[in-house]
Amino acid sequence: MARPTTNQSIEDYLEAILVIQQQNGHCRSVDVANRLGFTKASVSVAVANLSRMDYLHKLADGNLVLTESGRAYAASVLDKHRLITSALIRIGVPEDTAEADACKIEHDISEQTFSKLREWYAKYDET
Repeated sequence: MARPTTNQSIEDYLEAILVIQQQNGHCRSVDVANRLGFTKASVSVAVANLSRMDYLHKLADGNLVLTESGRAYAASVLDKHRLITSALIRIGVPEDTAEADACKIEHDISEQTFSKLREWYAKYDET
């Protein structure tokens, strides 16, 4: 039996699928495996789980297509990732470290804290 998918795992997969689709115009399981460094078998299990959760559909040609709720969830995670990365870089964190830290923070930050971070960043961006 497949191990349950965690929120972090769901978010990592959805974010990866969205980014791949934005870059390539399409996304297949092998693209996700290559991006995340996972085996094709692991991605296959995750795709089945995400399909059951109605976050994506796997088409007959192998392409992965996010549902409306999957796209919204992925966009939210990607937005967090980009803003947190940018904020960390602005305060002097090296880019590679900011990217790695943003990947960790994006999964655990509360909506309230993220909202305040967005407000602060918007003010900082105006100056």
